[in-house]
Amino acid sequence: MTETTNIKTNSAKAWLLAARPKTLTGAAVPVMIGVAQAYADAGQLSGVSFSWTAALLCFLFAFIMQIDANFINDYFDYTAGADNAETRLGPRRACSQGWVKLDSMKVAIIATTVLACLVGLPLVWYGGLEMILIGVICVVFCFLYTTHLSYIGLGDLLVVVFFGVVPVTISYYLQTHTCTCQVLVSSLACGLVIDGLLLINNFRDRDVDKAVGKTTLVVRIGEEASLWLYLGVGIAACLLGLVFWLNGHWLASLLPLLYLALHVLTYLNIRHIYKGKALNRCLGETARNIFIYGLAVAVGVLFS
Repeated sequence: MTETTNIKTNSAKAWLLAARPKTLTGAAVPVMIGVAQAYADAGQLSGVSFSWTAALLCFLFAFIMQIDANFINDYFDYTAGADNAETRLGPRRACSQGWVKLDSMKVAIIATTVLACLVGLPLVWYGGLEMILIGVICVVFCFLYTTHLSYIGLGDLLVVVFFGVVPVTISYYLQTHTCTCQVLVSSLACGLVIDGLLLINNFRDRDVDKAVGKTTLVVRIGEEASLWLYLGVGIAACLLGLVFWLNGHWLASLLPLLYLALHVLTYLNIRHIYKGKALNRCLGETARNIFIYGLAVAVGVLFS
């Protein structure tokens, strides 16, 4: 409770809470996995040299886009009535709590969107003009997710694509100018792991979402199926990780089993708690598990 009391409107603390720094884990992990594979393969590909500058730009772009998405989510969920300070079960949001004025949040959304584009623009040097198209698509769907697609149950698909396929494959492509089967499969696995965060978030909010007409995947398929799906995305990711073993990176297949053990424990905790704000503990556990997965894959690729 201490972090949500005595917060002045538009103060530095208010903006820090609005940016939701804990969510940056989800932005870092896919880039980490793509960059690790690129670094491991760079020495084996003819004419390819690893660029730390390109890697850093990928991380910065992902971080800024995540903050941008958080601002967009904060603003549009509040204005649409999906985020109410009285009924909210998750961490407090800046607009609904009055920590950040709506006009100020609009300016912040514009500023972070422009900053993300400026940070991503130099990647054209490494990946060609098609990187502009990729950047535009990321920005467009960043807005569409909150304003429309999350309300019709497509949020999970977007997570797999934009927290898995796109960042992993593009981070790799920028270094190598190619994409392998291993990279593509690992990007799908990464997207599934990170989708666990959205699943537990929507499972916690299922009753509130129903009330405001937000038809998430959890609302569509029901509570029991959602619980099994949460467990399933972790298992499926580790099974897809066998692609590393087939390509000689056996450690990258074994280390994520630590993640899977923690994922199962979190799943059991979710079943036990089942409803209410106490599920926020499982949300934190899921974020931790995602980071452990990303670290396990990256270390496994680099050292096996």
